[in-house]
Amino acid sequence: MADMKQSKRPLSPHLQIYRPQLNSITSILSRITGNALLVSFVLVVWWLFAASTGEEYFAVANGVLTSWLGQFVMVISLWGIWYHYLAGLRHLYFDSGRGLDPVTADKLGWGCIIGSVVLTLLTCVIV
Repeated sequence: MADMKQSKRPLSPHLQIYRPQLNSITSILSRITGNALLVSFVLVVWWLFAASTGEEYFAVANGVLTSWLGQFVMVISLWGIWYHYLAGLRHLYFDSGRGLDPVTADKLGWGCIIGSVVLTLLTCVIV
């Protein structure tokens, strides 16, 4: 039978020495924004459903979405849409086999983050 001595080594040393990189953070952020956009989609569908139901129900839904919290959620959702779009373009570029070296991948990651903030601000100013 194998000797099952317990060693004093940690079970997962990578968790102690791993430093998050921009690529991993942007990938995780892309997944989070994709799932969070489902929540804002449900809110918009609820608002449209309330508009088709009646005046009182629409007043409630419209009051929620036009409150400061509703506006905040919609602006964050707008940022999520832009970020998710730019991250999708970035992954499409990666899928073509280009931009995979660390320097270019970092530049594209920062481009997604900064680009999504700039596009969100431009959209808020224009609309």
